[in-house]
Amino acid sequence: MPWKECGPMDERLKFVARLLDGQKMSVVCREFGISRVTGYKIFNRYKECGIDGLQDRSRRPYRHANRLPFQIERTILQLKKKYPSWGAPKIRDKLIREFPTFKPPAKSTVHAILDRHGLVKRRRKRRYKAQGTHLTTAHQPNGLWCADYKGEFMLGNKQYCYPLTITDFNSRYLFACEGLDSTKSTFAFSVFERVFKDFGLPESIRTDNGNPFASPNAFFGLSRLSVWWLRLGINIERIKPGHPEQNGRHERMHRTLKKEATRPASFNFLQQQERFDAFINIYNNERPHQSLGGKYPGDVYTPSRRVYKPPQEPEYPYHDRTIQVTNCGRICIGRRKISLSRSFAGQHVGIREVSDK
Repeated sequence: MPWKECGPMDERLKFVARLLDGQKMSVVCREFGISRVTGYKIFNRYKECGIDGLQDRSRRPYRHANRLPFQIERTILQLKKKYPSWGAPKIRDKLIREFPTFKPPAKSTVHAILDRHGLVKRRRKRRYKAQGTHLTTAHQPNGLWCADYKGEFMLGNKQYCYPLTITDFNSRYLFACEGLDSTKSTFAFSVFERVFKDFGLPESIRTDNGNPFASPNAFFGLSRLSVWWLRLGINIERIKPGHPEQNGRHERMHRTLKKEATRPASFNFLQQQERFDAFINIYNNERPHQSLGGKYPGDVYTPSRRVYKPPQEPEYPYHDRTIQVTNCGRICIGRRKISLSRSFAGQHVGIREVSDK
């Protein structure tokens, strides 16, 4: 036999029925385990409202101590209707001047009232827009390197090739021309690491604002590749969007590369890379350069004295804690998860408490 559910309403009905049958209040209250004060309260509600009086009533308070009086709230809405362009600060100042005897509400309270009635316009969050950085001029080799992807082109097997090129600004020396199948940072890491091991580290690297050199949604447009450069002690320079002439020397090399090594395109990556390697040798050691007075870039360039070493973990002596950013770009403090940026995934950052929470 299934159990029958019995709620407070059923118990109150039984209680009132016993009283209506003529039983005494003290006896019925003793059997139901309640005081006589509660018993008379239930019975009086029944006599006043009938069965509806036995229903559970709301425990919501009749008056809120911190709630703004409805007259002031109505005045705030009237002022907003009269002056649609006014915000919470101006409306609050107007209330103080017109009603000096009332305690003025806080700006946040006025703003909350306007927001609750749909009178606040949400501003669109501004996205990061690349502006470029300060550009320098190198008078010695390895003072500034330039890197970019030469425009993609299709190989004979219908695959796209994205050549990543790296040159020295002063000597025009071509370090690498690597044919890649995408612009993902994983492939760029391996190319730059090989070049750093062979030629050392530069003082600065100049690129555009595209992937993988920059990330439009991260702090200061930093990408994983640029964060790695910063950890190696390399300064980052970025040209302004739509101004390829700021990296003109590198673009001029791309023009020669396109003419001599990509037309017509090879059938696959191996054949195309063989042509790129041959072009690097001719460009550096056999082709006279007019801006160098007829010299070869290989005659002018000398390797960097800064030897490549994997960057050590940073130290933050003036911070409270050092935390490793998760792979999803978050900082975990206890149960709190704060989004930082995926560009810093796996990196150690220093945090410092500036206020509570």
